[in-house]
Amino acid sequence: MAAIADAELGAIAPLPDAPANPAQRSFPVWRWVILVVAGIYFLIPLYAALKFAGIKAFPDVVKQSGFTAAFGLSIRLAVITTVLTLVLMVPTTVYVHLRLPKLRRVLEVVTILPIVIPPVVLIIGVLQIAPAALKGSPNLLGLEYVILAMPFAYRSIDAGLRALDLKTLFEASSSLGANWLTTLWRVIVPNLRTALLSAVVLTLALVLGEYTMASLDLYQTFPVWIVLFSQDSGPVSTAASLLSLFVTWLFLIVIVTLASRGAKRRGGAEVTLFSVGRQGTGDSS
Repeated sequence: MAAIADAELGAIAPLPDAPANPAQRSFPVWRWVILVVAGIYFLIPLYAALKFAGIKAFPDVVKQSGFTAAFGLSIRLAVITTVLTLVLMVPTTVYVHLRLPKLRRVLEVVTILPIVIPPVVLIIGVLQIAPAALKGSPNLLGLEYVILAMPFAYRSIDAGLRALDLKTLFEASSSLGANWLTTLWRVIVPNLRTALLSAVVLTLALVLGEYTMASLDLYQTFPVWIVLFSQDSGPVSTAASLLSLFVTWLFLIVIVTLASRGAKRRGGAEVTLFSVGRQGTGDSS
């Protein structure tokens, strides 16, 4: 019996090793070289600016006159621009993808115009046609930023929609009795979480760093305040520039962290600053 058992065990071939996960493969050397070179390229100027300004200059930035108003205006414009951009671009892009696919080329051309046309030309045109009530309000600057954010928001949303089968999703939702808006809010938007996150990140970075339109519109946003204040104190102005950069990074990290936690709870895509990956199930089959 022992011999039979040994023969049976010997007949069982060992299972082949599971294929290696691409994410677990060794990182190519040339990628490390590119990351190191890019890191040095970006970190050396930041280190030089930090050394020039000094740590003690950062508390002085908050104490300067006009800082609170300028920083608060930039945050307000960032929120207004982000909300308006998503409200306008998401339904428009979904409708074009679903009902008017032949107009996608036209929409791509239209949304690329803010990059081609100089901001000076855009602001002059807007000031010529804007209502008088808006000309005296900083909300006009938020509308102008929506135009500047269109190229980035549209391409992020468009890339997310290309990965979805919109027709099938809408037909399935309609068969369950949902109307167009309900399908958009409860079916399409959750599947565009990563694309919308990219649009929000790009829009925030644009608004918090835009200078030309704000200066021509005679509004003192945070970038405009930094330029005006740089004539009085070089170290404090440099510290303010670094503070603006750090605040932008903080917003991006908070947005990505919240989106990643929501994705983990729902079993969706894991969103990071550098990649988007599918959550593992823990199975090793």
